[in-house]
Amino acid sequence: MGFLGDFCDDVARSIGFLSRIPMPARHFVGYDGRLNRAVRAFPLAGIVIVLPAAAAASAMIALQVSSLFAAFVVVALQALLTGALHEDGLGDTADGFGGGRDRDAALAIMKDSRIGTYAAVALILSFGLRVSALASILPLFTPLGAGMAVLGAAALSRAAMVWHWSSLPPARSGGVAASAGEPDPGASRFALAFGLLATMLLFYFAKVPALGLIATLGAFFTAVKGFGRLAAAKIGGHTGDTIGATQQLTEIAVLGALALTV
Repeated sequence: MGFLGDFCDDVARSIGFLSRIPMPARHFVGYDGRLNRAVRAFPLAGIVIVLPAAAAASAMIALQVSSLFAAFVVVALQALLTGALHEDGLGDTADGFGGGRDRDAALAIMKDSRIGTYAAVALILSFGLRVSALASILPLFTPLGAGMAVLGAAALSRAAMVWHWSSLPPARSGGVAASAGEPDPGASRFALAFGLLATMLLFYFAKVPALGLIATLGAFFTAVKGFGRLAAAKIGGHTGDTIGATQQLTEIAVLGALALTV
């Protein structure tokens, strides 16, 4: 099929895995559900998934809609398109890490679908921090730049998922992450390189200042490395929930860095 055909399949499979957006069936012929290679397309899949939210941001800034309202719409659209997949991971992780006395207790809590106190607080803070950061930065961009800033955060946060996934061992033998397989080293490197390059290009054309670019990269590496160490200490590796939580924490860190420097 060739590189381009394989990559198109990987993009479709990644979008199908990371969102509720339906993909053509031809991309899933003979597909066993594993994502070893497909993770290389996660950053591009993130851009595609968040494109409607970015378009909404551009349109509302052009129409001079309240930046707070625009920020809520952007975050709400993302949650709708992903089925709140990443928010679910953040909530379960917060409950497990906050309420688990040890590794086994934390993993058992993370498998429980009920929302506890730690999850509720984490989700409130996640939505609040992202909305407030977007509300502060969207009016500072042109309409096109506002959309590009949203897309840049989407690409970088999906690259962070692959980094977290590939840098830690599975914390349990079952679960979504384990069944999807371990990312191939080459696919992980491609995802990280593509995510960083795409984000820098999007931010460059959005006219993010140099300090903003530096702060964004610092926030990205700090969030991924810091949370990775916490996950290793708490449960000894990654799960599907911690991969989703990585996306949320990275997006918060990136948008927060932009809010402080743009």
